[in-house]
Amino acid sequence: MSAAIRALLRNPTAALSLAYLLLLLVMSVAAPWIAPHPPTMQNAGAVLAPPNSQYLLGTDDLGRDVFSRLVHGAPLTLSASFLAVTVACLIGLPLGLIAGFVGGWLDEALSRIIDTLLSFPAIVLAIGVTGALGIGLTNSMIAVGLVFSPTIARLVRGQTLIVRSELYVDAARSFGASDARLILRHVLPNAVQPVIVQVTLLLAAALLAEASLSFLGLGVQPPQPSWGAMLARAYHYMEIAPEQMYAPGIAILLTALAFNTLGEALRVALDPTLKHG
Repeated sequence: MSAAIRALLRNPTAALSLAYLLLLLVMSVAAPWIAPHPPTMQNAGAVLAPPNSQYLLGTDDLGRDVFSRLVHGAPLTLSASFLAVTVACLIGLPLGLIAGFVGGWLDEALSRIIDTLLSFPAIVLAIGVTGALGIGLTNSMIAVGLVFSPTIARLVRGQTLIVRSELYVDAARSFGASDARLILRHVLPNAVQPVIVQVTLLLAAALLAEASLSFLGLGVQPPQPSWGAMLARAYHYMEIAPEQMYAPGIAILLTALAFNTLGEALRVALDPTLKHG
């Protein structure tokens, strides 16, 4: 793993993506000190103002500072993405391990359920689950996590099928190791490596899903700021103040791109067969 990290840091685009994400994380933690104005403070005399010395990125239709809302929206957007991926892992990891390790009819049943869920468009399924759970950021991200869990489950199942047939697993079983010990000590550590890469890619997908659901009014509710909600509000004024869309749109684009770039670099760093490709 240390060799993979060194290889990752030697990759200029991966290092740049990692630096950007770390900067974004620091900005999220320090949002109350970085933002020059409270994110909900309104100024009726500066509605849809262009960027100026007082408002670095201008103001929205209620006179709120776009830069302050962008900074305060970062922790909401990032935490929502991490929540969705955490839910996906908590559901997908055990399902994939059980299906791959136990096999038989249980594997067949779980595989059919996973394939059925994967056949639906992710955002449509997320909207349906959000409608069932209720509108709100937490519920929408739980819905996204449920939608992403089959992807994790299928990946873990495939890796488990490979690992469980290895000689060291047979040797451990011959010495009397229980199924639980085999899974936790031998199968899971050797099956989790590609999951790390998938998690990075899913963070980008979760970010876009949060933006989409907030854009549709199913995620963050006013007056809380999130990049998707900011984009949805700016959309109504794109003809008279198109610059309102630039900040949240570029923030979503750069963050998703950074996660995807980091995920691809991790895949290459962790897979020796790809390093000379």
